[in-house]
Amino acid sequence: MAQRLPASGAPAGIGGSATAHQPTGTLVRRLWREHLSRQKWRTGLALLCMSVAAMATAGNAWLLQPALDEVFLERDETMLVLVPLAIVGLALIKGVAGYAQEVLMAFVGQRIIADLQKAMFRHLMRADVAYFQGNTTGRLISRFTVDVHYLRGALEKALTGMAKDALTLVCLVLVMFYQDWRLALLGSVVLPATVLPILHFGRKMRRVSSRTQEHMGSLTTLLDQTFQGARHVKSYGMEAHETSRANQMIDGVFRLIYKTARIRSASRPIIELLASSAVAGVIFYGGSRVLAGTTTPGAFFSFIAALLMAYQPLKALSSINAELQNGLAAAERIFGLLDEPPAIVDRPGARPLQIGDGTIRFERVSFAYGNDGPVLHDLSFEASGGKTVALVGPSGSGKSTILNLIPRFFDVQSGSISIDGTDIRDATIASLRAAMALVSQEVVLFDDTVRANIAYGRPGASDAEVEEAARAAAAHEFILELPDGYATRVGEHGFRLSGGQRQRIAIARAMLKNAPILLLDEATSSLDVDSERQVQAALSRLMQGRTTLVIAHRLSTVTEADLIHVVDQGRIAESGTHASLLARRGIYARLHAMQFAPGDAAGREATLATAGT
Repeated sequence: MAQRLPASGAPAGIGGSATAHQPTGTLVRRLWREHLSRQKWRTGLALLCMSVAAMATAGNAWLLQPALDEVFLERDETMLVLVPLAIVGLALIKGVAGYAQEVLMAFVGQRIIADLQKAMFRHLMRADVAYFQGNTTGRLISRFTVDVHYLRGALEKALTGMAKDALTLVCLVLVMFYQDWRLALLGSVVLPATVLPILHFGRKMRRVSSRTQEHMGSLTTLLDQTFQGARHVKSYGMEAHETSRANQMIDGVFRLIYKTARIRSASRPIIELLASSAVAGVIFYGGSRVLAGTTTPGAFFSFIAALLMAYQPLKALSSINAELQNGLAAAERIFGLLDEPPAIVDRPGARPLQIGDGTIRFERVSFAYGNDGPVLHDLSFEASGGKTVALVGPSGSGKSTILNLIPRFFDVQSGSISIDGTDIRDATIASLRAAMALVSQEVVLFDDTVRANIAYGRPGASDAEVEEAARAAAAHEFILELPDGYATRVGEHGFRLSGGQRQRIAIARAMLKNAPILLLDEATSSLDVDSERQVQAALSRLMQGRTTLVIAHRLSTVTEADLIHVVDQGRIAESGTHASLLARRGIYARLHAMQFAPGDAAGREATLATAGT
């Protein structure tokens, strides 16, 4: 049956709501505690290089005083040589320090991004199936692409730029106070005024950036679904509809990015105006002091140079703050993903599952997806060890849900499932799933070779073992006919293979795993009659001595099952062998009659009557 999604929707973390609106300091401290602190020596060395570069910048401003006073006014020939050499020396020092800090911070930024991507992937690999059903592929991928892009920019540019510009600003302010503390106080009046618009625009940038990243995730989802379903889009003539949906999302992203640009641009003229006002006041007051003879022209122009150079990093801090807010919005969403705990975990004290004969028992199991109505109602049955048990019934009756509960893709709300008397929740998840091989109607192949896809069932298997499994699944012959045989890449989702070929590769994978419990969910649904006959024979051999649960809509594939359970509306409605269920004249007999009756209504009625219904 088609798997239903949890009604609860996306977990809070994926959309960022679990960590939304955290203060900037909180996020920065977490980045430092969990990631930056691991690169302490590189970060410290980078800060040292930034300090050296900042002092070199301030040194250029300070050199204007001896250049004017001692070279041009006092005509000192020694200083005429020393000042240019000092300027070149400072430029060399600044260049080396700047290069070193950029290289160091690039390494730190990329290392943090790589660590976060690894952590997100590890976390998602531990996440339960419901998490993936509650979050679209596009939204998850956007954490690794869009959000990482913004966070990389914040780490490499914003944090680095803030440190470098702040240090440069401090050094230049010290030069200003050294040259004339009265003028320095006047020039510093504007600094608190520039902080307010920076903070105001930063808060707005954070909100807009978060919405932009969410829209980018939705756009990624749409693109992924549309491209994957291109055949269906074209077969139903929905190109215009999908184009309209994409246009709406792209326009939404455009409006948000444009709004971001407006906010970023609005801060610059305000700071320019404040800076210009300060410079104008300093020139008027400082010029008066020079004319009055209370300060020298060199000291005044050195001060002016330091002031003008100081407002450059000040303006840069405004622009960098916007970049920082983009990165912090991304960090919120990434941490939201990492903070979402998996629902299916090992219980304290869980032990590896010890398989005896492999008897599976459901005892009064009830289950519902999220807040939806119950899918299974007080369901009980047993699959004896080494036996083949089939689950049949109408679509939507709960058959696939039963199968999904055994490997703990979901946990029951009430009741219990046990294997050889051990509640599966008391066993470690790894040992539980290692004891099972699953083949479903939704075949998943990876963009790798045929050999690698089969060996996925048992990593490290030899080529001979892979080929043996392929022979048993009736796949060896068609594999040899592929361009590169077992080394042929199957393409994304196995698109280079037919549906039946993909299914046989999946069956070969399960055969190679050789697990004591087999879960077959419509395992032969995509095979033609001849291939189905071959695979059924192979499966019959594989089932011997193993506990096997089979879901089938084709009743012809389960006639030899040891026991057949008819599932209807989440309950076991009937149980028995093929012959006894036909004789019972119940649901199974009606399903059998519908599948094997002639195409006309009269023939169907005749078959129903023959079946005793």
